[in-house]
Amino acid sequence: MTVGKICVREVEIVPKHETLQVAAAQMRDRNVGALVVLDDGQEPLGILTDRDVTIRVVADGLDCRQMKVCDVMTELPYSIEEGTPIEDALARMRRGPYRRLPVVNRNRQLVGLLTLDDILDLLSEEFSTIRGILAAEAPTH
Repeated sequence: MTVGKICVREVEIVPKHETLQVAAAQMRDRNVGALVVLDDGQEPLGILTDRDVTIRVVADGLDCRQMKVCDVMTELPYSIEEGTPIEDALARMRRGPYRRLPVVNRNRQLVGLLTLDDILDLLSEEFSTIRGILAAEAPTH
């Protein structure tokens, strides 16, 4: 299975020059923990997570009204193409370490977001299916 089959297609984005206060409010209002930052060609530049805001801004007592997303975001060394096998995506996450990877098309434009939770949900479904098969085949004495 490929990442394009399980990634979330509705991704919250934020401009790199937006203030952190506005970005944090967007995360709260949309109930998400991350916003993808795009360039003018819709290619991912970075990702801003609620953890980035907490660790890099709030913990140091910095003013989120003055700071910009580009000051705090995690710059992305790479994204993952939607045709990539899930096993390869998981290996990249492990090497990163990343919990989220932007998913791009062949033109490198954002088409989704793959999270570790997406992979865990898939594995959970697979294990449940296997459990059902084993239970159906088990002797009933």
